[in-house]
Amino acid sequence: MTTPSSVRDPATAGFKFSDLRPTDVLAASRRIEGFVRRTPLVRSTGLSEIARGDVYLKLENEQITGSFKLRGAFNTIASLPAEVRARGIVASSAGNHGVGIAYAARHFNVPATIFVPRTAAQVKRDGIAAFGATLDATQPHYDAAMAAAMVFAEERGATFINPCFGNALIAGQGTVALEILSEIPDLATLVVNVGGGGLLAGCASIIRPLSPSTRIAGAQSVRTAAMARSMAAGHVVEIDDEPTMAEGLAGQIDEAGLEIGQHALDTIATVSEEQIGAAIAWLWREHDARVEGAGAAGTAALLSGALAPLATPAAIIVSGGNIDASRFEQLAGTEGAREPATR
Repeated sequence: MTTPSSVRDPATAGFKFSDLRPTDVLAASRRIEGFVRRTPLVRSTGLSEIARGDVYLKLENEQITGSFKLRGAFNTIASLPAEVRARGIVASSAGNHGVGIAYAARHFNVPATIFVPRTAAQVKRDGIAAFGATLDATQPHYDAAMAAAMVFAEERGATFINPCFGNALIAGQGTVALEILSEIPDLATLVVNVGGGGLLAGCASIIRPLSPSTRIAGAQSVRTAAMARSMAAGHVVEIDDEPTMAEGLAGQIDEAGLEIGQHALDTIATVSEEQIGAAIAWLWREHDARVEGAGAAGTAALLSGALAPLATPAAIIVSGGNIDASRFEQLAGTEGAREPATR
């Protein structure tokens, strides 16, 4: 991510994928148990027919805060010494990381300040505020929000929690894959929505050592394809800041993010905005699942044929469900659709 030259996040400095350990994911699973929901893993008849084999959806949209981000946020804050937590927590986020941080900070009774871009979904801003965190939405885009958050944390001696990096955060995200493996030990393919790489890194850190035959496929929108373009080029490629339904996957990656992709991904697919919108509607129609754009990318990749052929049994992580009501009603073709009971 783009940051001021005077401010560097130690979570990304010197990051090595090889430093990630499956034991950290196991420890995170124990640490967050009882505070984070074990989400459903359901077989999708429609997707299984397309793949000609069993395909399951890991419904992180049913997580307490509406996304997998709570796992890493809670594990990170729980891992900090009490005196460090007391100095305050600062985070940058497209929205879901911020909601997770706000929830965990409220649990530990520590102050939190969250920086989001002006384009962040209102439902995510409302979630951050509802959990008592201070919200800053003055920055024009995700990378600017991250830069401002890091400066703010440094000036106040608070702890900045990167949305994608930090071993405790990555280990927390890896508990998604740990739960999947416990139910599908012969998992052939895991499909992960990819933004900055935190969920991908966490899942790969447990999949690679415990299930080396499992292929890991990434999914992005064409407007958030920093990882896909960088992987294809073999070096970091900067992408334009474009409006997208998959705002949770937006932003640049850096060398640390590219290293995650190079070690964790077997393949990565990109899908159009229209295909993401169609997947949101399909998930509602077929599974009664309210899903945001970033959370629907993996499903869109299979529905569109971008991930064909897909080795099965396969699991697709539906990573989040925090979508503004007006957008959801427009895409899903329904009015007054219920809000998830988790909010």
